[in-house]
Amino acid sequence: MTVRMDSEAQHIEVHKFYSGTVVVVCFLALVLQAFLNKFSTHFQLLELPLLVVAYFGLSRRNSVSGMFLGTLVGLLQDGISHTPLGLYGIAKAVIGYIASSVGARLDTEHPISRFILMFLFFHIHQIILAITIHLLLASSEPFFSVQLLIASLINSAVAVFLFAGLDRLRR
Repeated sequence: MTVRMDSEAQHIEVHKFYSGTVVVVCFLALVLQAFLNKFSTHFQLLELPLLVVAYFGLSRRNSVSGMFLGTLVGLLQDGISHTPLGLYGIAKAVIGYIASSVGARLDTEHPISRFILMFLFFHIHQIILAITIHLLLASSEPFFSVQLLIASLINSAVAVFLFAGLDRLRR
C-alpha cells in the first residue's frame, strides 16, 4: 500500500518580501516601541515587536526562521527595555516558532483569523514571560489580569490593520 500526499491540495503559499523588508520593519517596530513607551504609559499595552514576529512567522511559514527572528527581536527588545537579557528573547522565539508552524498549516489571511491568532499569541507570550520570570528571577508575574485582557484586545485589533499594511510589502 502506497500513501501519496497531493501537494496541490495542501499547498499554502509562502510569502516572499522585498530584500531588507524584514530587517527594516523589525527595526522600526523596536524603535517605535521604545519611543512610545517613553512618551506615555498607555503605549506600554502595545507590543509592536510581538506583532512583527507573529506576522513574519505566519507569512514566511518556516519554523526555524520564525524562531530565529523571534529570538533576535526579543533579545534586541531586552536590550532597549532594560529587562534581564533573554526574557523577551525566549518568549518571542516560542511565538515565532508557533506562528510559523500555524502559518504552514492554516490560511491566515482573513482578518478574523488574524485577530484570534494574535489574541492567542499575546496570551501565550505573557504566560511564557510569567513562567520565565518566576523560574529565572524568582519573582511573581501575573498570568492573567484585566489589564492583560485589554492589552491583548488592543494588540489583536492593531494586528489586523498592521498585517494588512505589511501585506503590501510582499513581492
